[in-house]
Amino acid sequence: MTSEQDHQQMMDQLHITSLRPGVSADLKAPNAVNYDESKADTGEKIPDPLVMNDGKRVTSAKMWWKKRRPELVETFSEDVYGRVPSVTPKVSWELTDTARETVGGVPVITKKLIGHVDNSSYPAISVNIRLSLTTPAGAKGPVPVIMEFTYDPVLMAALFKKRGIQPPAAPPGPSWQEQVIAKGWGYASLIPTDVQPDSGAGLTEGIIGMINKGQPRRPDDWGALRAWAWGAGRALDYFETDHAVNAKQVGIEGHSRYGKAALVTMAYDQRFAIGYISSSGAAGASLWRRNYGEQLGNIAGIGAYHWMAGNFLKYDGPLTVSDLPVDSDDLIALCSPRPVFISGGATDKGDGWVDAKGMFEATVLAGPVYRLLGKKDLGTTVFPPIKTPLIDGDLGFRQHDYGHTPVPNWPTFLTFASHYFPAE
Repeated sequence: MTSEQDHQQMMDQLHITSLRPGVSADLKAPNAVNYDESKADTGEKIPDPLVMNDGKRVTSAKMWWKKRRPELVETFSEDVYGRVPSVTPKVSWELTDTARETVGGVPVITKKLIGHVDNSSYPAISVNIRLSLTTPAGAKGPVPVIMEFTYDPVLMAALFKKRGIQPPAAPPGPSWQEQVIAKGWGYASLIPTDVQPDSGAGLTEGIIGMINKGQPRRPDDWGALRAWAWGAGRALDYFETDHAVNAKQVGIEGHSRYGKAALVTMAYDQRFAIGYISSSGAAGASLWRRNYGEQLGNIAGIGAYHWMAGNFLKYDGPLTVSDLPVDSDDLIALCSPRPVFISGGATDKGDGWVDAKGMFEATVLAGPVYRLLGKKDLGTTVFPPIKTPLIDGDLGFRQHDYGHTPVPNWPTFLTFASHYFPAE
């Protein structure tokens, strides 16, 4: 099916006849996106991560772990990101190449791997996940690793060629990979679209299509964000077997849609030690209940609904954002007590769509959970001036003065991460 057909069949399953359109990036459109802070407050009360569904207050760490956290996981799985099946196929990792290279003047070893997903239950679909891992050649033992969700380089090269344009030039200064290696750590790259295609038409393919044997999803089935997070978990399974990696100190980074996926990964898989969540916007760290930038209707539309559970469409149909039982502060809270760095760019440079202030406010609202678990929050409730790093606690935040890119905040994130990982 096309994305339009799959989107319609999900609406039919949910008995929804129409959805409210999202906002337009065209500022002259009737439904133009709002970038006016005076119009951002919707008056909606943000759900409190420390209040149970029955209204009881969470008063202890034990109550969080035993009652509230499972309750939030269930709500996000049912209504927002979908459920991972109780049984998923095994992934067998094949080492396809080992190379000795130099990164930033440091000798390294780069391994290229393919994760073959067992498709014996449905041979019509194959899923093979590309993963690369680079570690310092002279390391005296296992090292921390930062893994990035990255775009398929073959697909990107074809896209640039088709459009007749050159890839963007690398910014001045050391790359993020060089910065990581300089600390004595390793880095890895995972291609999420190998796990699950990034389109509604692809929902009958990839890991979701394999498990559903090529049939359309049910309303509570997982979407692409959880599928990508599942793929990250399988890479971490491999790291647990590789003696070059300290699997207790593996971080996850993603930008834009992959920033959403990185936050979902942190929330659901407690083995990941730290997260760098860049420009994640709606369905990531930005509050749903703010009228600024990307809105719920954009995520429920044909271009992005496949990231979510089918049930999510209800909140853009007969229900509204007011009925959504959770918000992004709850998602950030699910990462506790592990450190998370939230990042965004400047509105006037093209990153207003992700709503940096909405991401900041969600991080503030997740702070009480961190404090309950004996950790430090952001240390302020006041939105900081641009380029101000807030990295003295276990929640971090910085808005850089460039556009839609993770590059300017890598040094700040690595300083933040150095509070938890040893550097040589």
